[in-house]
Amino acid sequence: MTEAHIFALGLALACLAGVRAYFTVFGVGLAGLMGWVELPAALEVTTSPWVMGTAGALAVVEFAADKIPGVDSGWDLLQTLARIPAGAFLAAATLSDDGQLAGSALALGGGAALGTHLLKSGTRALINASPEPVSNWAASAGEDTAALGAISLVFIYPWAALALLLGVLLAGALVVAWVARWVWRLSGRTAAGR
Repeated sequence: MTEAHIFALGLALACLAGVRAYFTVFGVGLAGLMGWVELPAALEVTTSPWVMGTAGALAVVEFAADKIPGVDSGWDLLQTLARIPAGAFLAAATLSDDGQLAGSALALGGGAALGTHLLKSGTRALINASPEPVSNWAASAGEDTAALGAISLVFIYPWAALALLLGVLLAGALVVAWVARWVWRLSGRTAAGR
């Protein structure tokens, strides 16, 4: 792998952790355990049965909690404590040749995870302002699909995985911003008509 390929891989994993940290850790561990990819030394810990079991169980909990309006925003708030450090670790571990986690790689990964986490949680907070649950379920299913697609691509085509993940998140944020703007305008007209 070239240095650019490894950089994209680390950044893609960090961005993915900002959306679905437990699923990402489980996916990395599964890929390493099954021999689909050769993991860097610092990522070998993700193949541990304890890490995979915990990440898998929490991924199932997150999958369910993310579908419930209101609960998803509380979950996102709580997961700020997990997603950003997970993204920092995944990026630094990927970019580490000798298993040492460099401070610059930790900062890069943490920043990437923070960015996608804020985009996800901010979008979901706006969606929760709508009275119907369908938009929440659609957003959650879109995030699940993007995460599954990105983790499937990340080791083979990290640039494509990174573009897919960021593209879906940005498209979702634009749609939510457009709908929120439309709802606010509509509510302003309704209030003026009273």
